[in-house]
Amino acid sequence: MYRLKDKVAIVTGSSSGIGKAIALRFGAEGAKVVVTARRMALCEQTVAQIVKEGGEAWATQTDVADEGQVERLIRETVARYGRLDILVNNAGVIAGGRLAETTTKAFDEVMNVNLRGTFFCCRAGFTQMKQQGGGTIINMSSVAGLQAWAGTGTYSASKHGILALTKSLADEGRPYRIKVSAICPGGVADELVDASPEKILRSEKIDPFDIAETAVYLATLGQYSVVHQIVIDRLGADW
Repeated sequence: MYRLKDKVAIVTGSSSGIGKAIALRFGAEGAKVVVTARRMALCEQTVAQIVKEGGEAWATQTDVADEGQVERLIRETVARYGRLDILVNNAGVIAGGRLAETTTKAFDEVMNVNLRGTFFCCRAGFTQMKQQGGGTIINMSSVAGLQAWAGTGTYSASKHGILALTKSLADEGRPYRIKVSAICPGGVADELVDASPEKILRSEKIDPFDIAETAVYLATLGQYSVVHQIVIDRLGADW
């Protein structure tokens, strides 16, 4: 049974890592997947994998830090498929380090992609879902959105902000049958975590497809069920 048959889903940052895993799982579940990120060649590779397995997908390049590009993404998705059922705001970057040593440029880059980018996508996606009578928005926060440690201040601030956006939008979306949830992963085996200063053996990291299965779960909940946030951490993590 295809649990997302004929649903239209956008997954930002789906050229690699968690986003790619989510796009592949959505495609396997029958969704029409819009694969989007800044690296178009990698987006096309994700699409090719989905199509090879019998799914339907379309690649388009988007920098979520640019509100015009985000609005174009939603507009072109609706023009192509007629609606937007699921929006996964996964695109993100990590930078910074200890706050006293963090440059303004590094701080702004993280905020522009992680927080402003999520805001732009939420605003445009919510507007479309409100017009069509409902939908599901899944925002990618982090365990760093619930806690913060030395060296994570900038990234944690952006992920805390994403949780605030999620909670507010969930409240605003209830009258319009728009569900808004957040996933808060710990150390995942992908590029973003590999760039982190935290030393975790790759064999001990979370499989990106575990996060993807969580996204499928949130996207297939019954009409009157909603999960506000899910925390998925590494076994034995101390936080």
